Amino acid sequence: MERVSLKGEIRIGTGKSITGKLRSQGLIPAVVYAKAENPVHIQTGYREFIKLLHQQGENVIIDLQLVKSGKTMSKTVIIKEIQYNPLKESIFHVDFQQIKLTENIKVYVPLRTVGDKEAPGVKEGGIVEHILREVEIECLPTQIPKEILVDTSTLNIGDAIHVKELKIPEGIKLLTDKEQITVHVKFVAEEKVEEEKPVEEAVEPEVIKQKKPEEEAPEEEKKEKK
Repeated sequence: MERVSLKGEIRIGTGKSITGKLRSQGLIPAVVYAKAENPVHIQTGYREFIKLLHQQGENVIIDLQLVKSGKTMSKTVIIKEIQYNPLKESIFHVDFQQIKLTENIKVYVPLRTVGDKEAPGVKEGGIVEHILREVEIECLPTQIPKEILVDTSTLNIGDAIHVKELKIPEGIKLLTDKEQITVHVKFVAEEKVEEEKPVEEAVEPEVIKQKKPEEEAPEEEKKEKK
């Protein structure tokens, strides 16, 4: 697992008004969580954090350099959760988890398929459908893989790859249910497009009024004659 540095600053204030000001200044409000310790509220640069994500991804060990009152302290952390603003599509808040490099931790690792185009089922008109996007593992922080590859190059229509079939690096314990399906190939039927027929103008039917027989008198007249 990659290891990088990130600068931050401990903040005292919390609340919407303070975090809103931080975002307007190009900073991200964040929290560092640790076992048996109170959460530490911090702030870090938006551009610096985005650069870290683009270069390393979310599964990375971070040496967090925090400044408070002119003094710098270091915390080894991983990214626990990133909250996004759905309207602006920007990062809203980040949670970090403090770790020890000698202790196992539980994390989620993304799955990425390879060989989709070579799969016989895809060549026959099928598609690779993703059922699981990530799996949970337990290992030392230094053993966390950036991603786990799922080879779909030999799949036919109807075939699937279960969690138990994934190739997991040595020393990593898989926690996700091994019987779960990660991907499968399903057939996609072609939809027939019917040609639109020209709409014919509706012809109003001719109304034919039927005459009553002359010898048949109205019902009221019949009653009067009786």
